[in-house]
Amino acid sequence: MQFFSLEGNLALQNVLSRMEVERQKIASTQKKGYFFIAGGIILAITGILMGLIGPAIVVGLIPIIYGGVLFYKIGDELQAYKKAYKRDVIGEALRFLDGSLTIDPYRGILAQEFIYSQLFSTDPDRYKTEDLVCGKADKTGFYFAEVHAEYKTVTQTKNGTRTEWHDIFKGIIFVADFNKNFNGVTIVRPKDFGSAIGAWFSKNLFSFNNKDVIKLENVDFDKAFITYGTDQVESRYLLTPAMMERILKLNSNSKYSISLSFIESRMYIAFPLNRNYFEAPIFKSLLNPELLNEDITAIKFMYDIVKELDLNTRIWGKINLC
Repeated sequence: MQFFSLEGNLALQNVLSRMEVERQKIASTQKKGYFFIAGGIILAITGILMGLIGPAIVVGLIPIIYGGVLFYKIGDELQAYKKAYKRDVIGEALRFLDGSLTIDPYRGILAQEFIYSQLFSTDPDRYKTEDLVCGKADKTGFYFAEVHAEYKTVTQTKNGTRTEWHDIFKGIIFVADFNKNFNGVTIVRPKDFGSAIGAWFSKNLFSFNNKDVIKLENVDFDKAFITYGTDQVESRYLLTPAMMERILKLNSNSKYSISLSFIESRMYIAFPLNRNYFEAPIFKSLLNPELLNEDITAIKFMYDIVKELDLNTRIWGKINLC
C-alpha cells in the first residue's frame, strides 16, 4: 500500500538528491572492493590447482589486500552516510507524517524496561536496541524501538567450551500511555505457538507464576490468546469487549502474532519482525519513489495503534511518555 509520497516535500527531495551522489560513490567503491577480493580469491585458487602454491598465494593476496583497503578508506564516509540517512531522510519523513514524531538512532528501549515489561522471563545476556521513535498522537504519548535480545548457552564438548546464542526477541517494542489507571499486571500472549520453537517460547518466554489465567467472554479472543493477570477484576476492566476486538484486529494486521502487557498504566506490545528498519540503502537508488514506503508503513502502523486501540478516549489525564 503506497501512502507516502515525496510529492510536495521539496526539502526531502533535495536531501535525497544530495545524498544520492554520496550513495553512488560508496556503492561504486564497494563494488570495486568486492571485485578485487573476488578476483584475488579466483587467482589464488587457480594457481593452487596448477600446483603453483607459493606464487598463487602472493598473487592472490595483492588484489585481496587492495580490496580491503578500499573498504577501509570508505568506512568513515559509509558511517556518515548511514547517520545522515536516519537523521535527515527518516527524520524529515517523520515530520512530514506528524510534527511530533522524532527518531534518535542511538537510543532505544533500555534493557531494564525490556525486562520490566514482563513479556519475557529470560534476561538477556546480549542486548541491542536502536532507532527510538517518539511521538504523541492527540492525547497519547508513545514510543517504540527496534530490539534484539539474546541469551547464551555454554556447553562442554570434547573439543572445549562451546557458546551458542539464542533469540529471546527480535522486533519492535511499542510502549504507550494507557487510557485507564491500574496497578496490577495483565499479560496477553498468543496461543498459536504450534511449532517446536513456539512450544519452547510458550513454556519459557513468559513468567506467570504469580498470575491467574483470566477467562474472558470473547470466544475469538480466547481462541487467539491466553491471558494472565494479578487481578481478575482489573484485567477485565482493561480488556473490555471493545478493547479485545481492537486487539484482535491489530493482531490480524500484523505479520506475526503480537504479545501485550499492561503494567502500571502503560501498555507494552511486542511485534516480532525479521528485518531491520530505517537502514540506508547502498545498492538501491535513493530517488526511487518506493524507497521509503516500507519504513514509513511500519511507522504509520505503530502510529495508528493509538487510534486502533482507542487510547485517546481518556479516563484520566496522562502525561506524554517522551
